[in-house]
Amino acid sequence: MKELLRLPVTCNKDCGGGCPLIAEIRDGRLLRLLDNPLKPPAMRGCVRGYQMARTVYHPRRLRAPLLRSGPRGSGRYREVGWKEALRVVAERLERIRAAGDPQAVMRLGGSGSPRGALHNTDLLTKRFLSLFGGFTDLSGSYSAGAELFVNPYLFGPAHAGSAGIDAATLRHSRLILLWGANPADTRFGAELCTRIREQRRRGTPVITIDPRCSRTARSLSDQWIAVRPGSDTALMAAILYVLLEEELVDRVFVREHSLGFEALERYVLGRDDGEAKTPSWAGEICGTGRDVILRLARLYGKSRPAALIPGLSIQRTIGGEEAIRMAVALQTATGNVGVPGGSSGSSAWGRLPDPRCGRMTVPPGGPRPEVPEYRWADAILEGRSGGYPGDIRALYNVGGNYLATGSDVRKNIRAFAKVDFSVCHDCFLTPTAAHCDVVLPVTTFLEREDIVFPESNHLLYSHKAIEPVGQSRNDYDIFCGLADLLGFGREYSLGRSAGEWLECFLEESEIPDADEFRRTGIYSGPEQERCGLSEFAADPEGFPLSTPSGKIEIASAGYARLGFPAFPTWRGFRTGEEYPLYLITPHARYRTNSQHANDPWFVERETQLLWMHPRDAAARGIPEGSRVEAASPQGKLRVTVRVTEEIMPGVVCLLAGMWPEIGGDGVDTAGSANILTSTLPTQPSQSSRTHSVAVDVRPA
Repeated sequence: MKELLRLPVTCNKDCGGGCPLIAEIRDGRLLRLLDNPLKPPAMRGCVRGYQMARTVYHPRRLRAPLLRSGPRGSGRYREVGWKEALRVVAERLERIRAAGDPQAVMRLGGSGSPRGALHNTDLLTKRFLSLFGGFTDLSGSYSAGAELFVNPYLFGPAHAGSAGIDAATLRHSRLILLWGANPADTRFGAELCTRIREQRRRGTPVITIDPRCSRTARSLSDQWIAVRPGSDTALMAAILYVLLEEELVDRVFVREHSLGFEALERYVLGRDDGEAKTPSWAGEICGTGRDVILRLARLYGKSRPAALIPGLSIQRTIGGEEAIRMAVALQTATGNVGVPGGSSGSSAWGRLPDPRCGRMTVPPGGPRPEVPEYRWADAILEGRSGGYPGDIRALYNVGGNYLATGSDVRKNIRAFAKVDFSVCHDCFLTPTAAHCDVVLPVTTFLEREDIVFPESNHLLYSHKAIEPVGQSRNDYDIFCGLADLLGFGREYSLGRSAGEWLECFLEESEIPDADEFRRTGIYSGPEQERCGLSEFAADPEGFPLSTPSGKIEIASAGYARLGFPAFPTWRGFRTGEEYPLYLITPHARYRTNSQHANDPWFVERETQLLWMHPRDAAARGIPEGSRVEAASPQGKLRVTVRVTEEIMPGVVCLLAGMWPEIGGDGVDTAGSANILTSTLPTQPSQSSRTHSVAVDVRPA
């Protein structure tokens, strides 16, 4: 038997983890993945990364390029060689470029490999299409669009990406509020769960605020406080009311570090509109008891420093922009910004500068008009006549599964059907790939070499552990081949192989010993307890922010020019008579977005169920374990129900990411949540509102 080989690798998935792992290989075959023993003690991998061998050797993994031989969506393809596949893609793209309209190609992408210095699906695709002559790009983000939009108004453009914390700073916290955050399932860094658990053992209260009792609420928290979807801003306003009434606001910090707090104070106390934002007022909106709000507010006001860690869920609602702005206002009011153990109230996964290291760049190229990512399907269907920059004729999709993870799946299918041509890079024939004309099989992180940026002050080296399965190729090599055919190969690659790019990136890095980095797989930045905005907090005049005032702008004149109040206000979402239930669509523990939804091992461990409170089930005559039909204005699906008190009354929950299975009657039978969601965005960010969905549920 050949010797066991152990190589450092890094999981490069879109969960924010970036976990340092060891791949054990024998005879060229991956045996298992486990935590890198040289990692910092708090870093932990998760089941999705440990079980990556199931993806690599999945029986339905693509092993050769595919050309469509049947109707879009039929799944009928024929296998071809790479030469023919690349020729077809190049010829179809060249027709568009020859017509003088390269921006008729829209870039789509997702979580194929979002954290690599080289093998980065976003950067590689943008580089290719930029040199191609231009393209239509997407602005914003499905995940964090509202937060990314408002942060520059709060902290200034130069500081919007520096308002996070290193998870190690939580050891100073006297209270941790996980507001719509579920790190036990969604990760947001390989250290966060460990740090929260350690601090809870030291006696720090940990409270989860969420419409459902998530795994985080059960395993990491002392208390679960239920709140209706989209009402977080109202609950925060009521907490601020109590802080103001009981003189728990840090007036000195507010005066020295913020602008516009007085306007927010007048709103909260009801001096402008005559309606004080009391716990009783919020209780009616949030479904959260008045006394619960009072106790939470007093504990928060007296526990300093306190870390308010928002999940992305609270900004994926109608008015989600205001939830982030109000969370920042709360942390500012209590002096918790920029201090160890505190947080800014924004930046759910700790946005802080990465260690210095080179990475792939996007050169200037042809025109690059943008459409909001949440409206990509509308831009295709409506085009120039609908007010969008142009008419889209082709889609280039790398690592995205929009026909499962994009809102309003049926609309997305119509968008793919309308274009003349579409190409997809993926490991599987996903629902999205099945609506493309050409599907190109790509490698996983285990079949290529890269440098990975995790959500912490580290760099991770990921070795090539095994040879590519079948004819799979790296995205970089695919684009090099296409660029050669289209006449800009030299400009795309600069004559460098993938390995030569990595050498260049290391030369630009702060890493003192590249050989040691490759051996261990881990480089730790010198400071592991960074607290974003700490210099500003300590000396606001000496280190002003990049806002017009140099301070945190609780009230922003620039934001007001968009047609919304300058300070955060509650403008939430209400259900109606026809669709009376709120639907939330959280991420699953065993899926990264839609990845693993086609693997029985993962599916069996997290059965797709619609959570419903016993009161709502009884009112509809729905017994536990029965099949139900959930409907919204966008579509219908049938799924098995779980009747449980771990979801608050009036709310139902269906985990996101299942691949749809739409029957001839147009009804999905897999429980794909985005059958029910809408592409009508929250404003002004034009971002996701997938937790502001009204549905009705009946026996199937």
